[in-house]
Amino acid sequence: MEREVVVSEDAAASSSSSAAASFSLAETRVICRVCQKQFAQYTCPRCNARYCSLPCYKGHSVQCTESFMRENVMDELKQMQPEDESKKKMLDILKRLHLEEEDMDSEGEDESILSEELIQKVMSGDEIKLEDLSDDEIKRFRQALASGELSKMIEPWTPWWKKPSARSISLSPDGSQLIRQVSVEDTDTSDPMADPESSISEIPEGPESALPSLKQLTRVEPSPLLAVHLADILYSYCFTLRLHNGDWRSDPFGASTVALSVSKVMGEDSKPETVSEALTACVEETCSPAYRHTGGFRFAIALVDDIISLLTLGGNALVCALCDFRRLIHIAETMLKAEKLGKAERARSTQKLRAADRKLYFMTCWVHEQPNEAWSSLARLVEVQKASLEELDCGSPFQRAGRKNDAQSKVLIEEI
Repeated sequence: MEREVVVSEDAAASSSSSAAASFSLAETRVICRVCQKQFAQYTCPRCNARYCSLPCYKGHSVQCTESFMRENVMDELKQMQPEDESKKKMLDILKRLHLEEEDMDSEGEDESILSEELIQKVMSGDEIKLEDLSDDEIKRFRQALASGELSKMIEPWTPWWKKPSARSISLSPDGSQLIRQVSVEDTDTSDPMADPESSISEIPEGPESALPSLKQLTRVEPSPLLAVHLADILYSYCFTLRLHNGDWRSDPFGASTVALSVSKVMGEDSKPETVSEALTACVEETCSPAYRHTGGFRFAIALVDDIISLLTLGGNALVCALCDFRRLIHIAETMLKAEKLGKAERARSTQKLRAADRKLYFMTCWVHEQPNEAWSSLARLVEVQKASLEELDCGSPFQRAGRKNDAQSKVLIEEI
């Protein structure tokens, strides 16, 4: 039984004031329904019972408290269910794989890549590692990878610079984001791998703070070769994103290693003097034995076309691309501590990542200060280089070998 107690705040002044004034100074307080001793400060969200403290809340109704807690837990579990897009894609891939294996079984091939136990484990939401597979399963899995059997199950990634929304990227005059999403736990110390899906947006976010002018960063005039170096950096960025199907957050340290190996400007502190020199070095690295599996020369031509697309979008898109590249380097440096590396190798990797971070920051500030006309001119230079590379493709060793065989088949001198 709840009791209401009227407590006057100033008993001495009530005698000299009017009845209306004394009523306004009075405050209605409710006694705790549980202990009947203290004033109630809280209300149960289920039964509206008034209580004064946590012990009283727990004791006011066991059934009410348990049902309330149970509903909260169920809500949390519902949010943790595999309803996100990545989980749906994984389940679809596994279902298609399972159906194809059943078709293979019906044709007489009774071997499957994954066992039924592992498939059920993944479909239930658990992760599997290569160590969970048997030697025979690892062998069949690698055979399926080499043959391209699994590649058709992965949905092709569309680069963000190819999407229509990339044409309308806007930043503030100081280079920072116009709109920034702020969450309750918006801290720099949060785990970058905690929720990778939530951090991957259609267009990479721009700088969170204003970009300083170049005069604040250096006293000397910027090098006229920065535009050439930008072509090298953009090639490395596009290569890394395409290699990881747009999701470099799945392996930030590995992605940073690939990026620094492809970019001679960031990885080897090279200073190419022409666009042709910069792109030729990148194409040679793409066609090297380390990355030949990615597509070789034709893949390199597609990456040059990606550079042209980014330059055509203008300065704001370039700033967002460089910021995304810099986030990759930042997270890779953070995760370097978890890698099993020797002391000397860890020190070298840290030094290379920090040097790359400084170059990307300076390049971002430089790009922000350039007029949009500069990017159309640079895009034309890259287009010229792309045309020369395509001509080189026509004169590849395979083409030359074919022409040589044709020449040998023709009889130049016929004996009569």
